[in-house]
Amino acid sequence: MLSRQFVREHPDVVRDAMAKKGVDDVDLDHVLAVDEEWRELKAEGDQLRHERNEVSDRIGELKQAGDEAAAQDAIERSQNLKDELEAVEDRAAALEAELEDLLLEIPMVPYDGAPVGEDESDNVEVRREGFETLRDLPDPVVPHYDLGEDLDILDFERGAKVAGGGFYFLKGDAARLEHALIQFMRDVHREQGYHEVFPPIPVNSAAMRGTGQFPKFVEDAYRVGGSNQEPYDDDDLWLLPTAEVPVTNMYADDILLADDLPIKHQAYTPNFRREAGEHGTETRGIVRVHQFNKVELVNFVAPEDSYERLDGLLAEAEAVLERLELPYRVLEMCTGDMGFTQAKKYDIEVWAPADDMAEGPAEGGRWLEVSSVSNFEDFQARRAGIRYRPERHESAEYVHTLNGSGVALPRVVVAIMEYYQNDDGTITVPEALRPYLDGQERIEGHEPVGESAVGAGRRD
Repeated sequence: MLSRQFVREHPDVVRDAMAKKGVDDVDLDHVLAVDEEWRELKAEGDQLRHERNEVSDRIGELKQAGDEAAAQDAIERSQNLKDELEAVEDRAAALEAELEDLLLEIPMVPYDGAPVGEDESDNVEVRREGFETLRDLPDPVVPHYDLGEDLDILDFERGAKVAGGGFYFLKGDAARLEHALIQFMRDVHREQGYHEVFPPIPVNSAAMRGTGQFPKFVEDAYRVGGSNQEPYDDDDLWLLPTAEVPVTNMYADDILLADDLPIKHQAYTPNFRREAGEHGTETRGIVRVHQFNKVELVNFVAPEDSYERLDGLLAEAEAVLERLELPYRVLEMCTGDMGFTQAKKYDIEVWAPADDMAEGPAEGGRWLEVSSVSNFEDFQARRAGIRYRPERHESAEYVHTLNGSGVALPRVVVAIMEYYQNDDGTITVPEALRPYLDGQERIEGHEPVGESAVGAGRRD
């Protein structure tokens, strides 16, 4: 969150940030009024406490002087001051709790120079990679969802049977491909100096609040027991939407040392999000699903190093697509599309050549976001209480946190199925993945099973 001092001293900057990020449900004037009243009550409380201490000292003096009447008056005055102080402190505590809740609703201020825009159409393309030497592709390229069913490696019907819409089965070589990609990514990031952790899959509400998922995006989360509409507290558990949540909160309320930084963690986890396929987006295939795998990269750095580290983090995420030889592009996100918590954000989008459901390059197809690489500055650290000491004798300061996907599945699987597709309906395994698949070079599919397969694609 932003500090109350920053909001108090720079209200115009905060208003501008809210406008640029499209946040119109926060009454900043009310926030400032609550803060002002809280500060006035704190000052009043300090004055009452000082006066009560003086009266308490005078009681002893009056009793020692034998002036019982004056001493009794002082005792009564002390009690009145105590009552007044308790009322002031109670009101101040209530205002402080309200202020903390209000501050959680205010977005991070974008960095100076961020592209100003309302939505994804205003994002700025930084560069494209991998389009100089494209593979020869079938004409037409079969969409991944049709190809996956033809090869019997994707099963949407049975996924819906056991879990509902937005879930699916990977079968045979598709399941092996997914596991190979995860191990491949973990190895790539280990080479880049990342220390691996495997976090809990359920996370509590405090952790979700620490990274900025709550209270803004509570409706998108899967609660472990109970409804999202019911009141919840810090002990309630949720299925993590991204490993960013538990890995960042590993150091909640900790004080790190300068020698500890930078800390670079990677974590593979399954992830769960309710919003997949809503708001008019496409629901066919595995582009928007409720459960997906991801290798997440989380960095903790000194403030002066965070923007240099952002460039490094972007390169580390890109390395996965470069080694897979998949065409992609990098976008710098505009203020209206960068998100609630970010100061600066890049998206990496891989090219899927089969579909024209969204605008793609001149070759057709569409772009699929597979990584968001973000600098949060001290926004998350302030919410989660993550600090460090520049020197052992110095006061603790908030670290800067960054994260990026390295990268998200299953969209990389979509890109491989479509970009590495062959004329005969098989899929070439990217060379970088073959060591993880026992040298296998092609995915040729499997025989479907069950009565429903008879006459519907079964290869006899």
